[in-house]
Amino acid sequence: MLRTGKLKLGLTVVLLIALLAFLGGCVPPEGGGEGGFDWTILIFIGLIIGVFYFLMIRPQRKRQKEHEELMIELQRGDKVITAGGIYGTVESLSDESVVLKIESGVTIRIARSSVIGRREK
Repeated sequence: MLRTGKLKLGLTVVLLIALLAFLGGCVPPEGGGEGGFDWTILIFIGLIIGVFYFLMIRPQRKRQKEHEELMIELQRGDKVITAGGIYGTVESLSDESVVLKIESGVTIRIARSSVIGRREK
């Protein structure tokens, strides 16, 4: 829910900046003098790119890095949750898959990348 709020706020800011950039580029120069290149447009485009980077790209890279670290540190006996919402304990690992033992005692094989988090012990 927190991500949705940040996303809405970020998109609102980006839309306001884009509107200001558009309106700033449409205003004729004062005094009827010669029109030159308006550098404020480049500043606004840079701000838009910066907002997108800090609100969307950077957090996604951070989550991806955390997931890669989890995949490296995963070991037998860890209690994990999968992308499908299955809670289980790691029984064995291979390069591409994980065997989980779920509550009923059944073991299932899942793709290693579908493990999304470690449960606290």
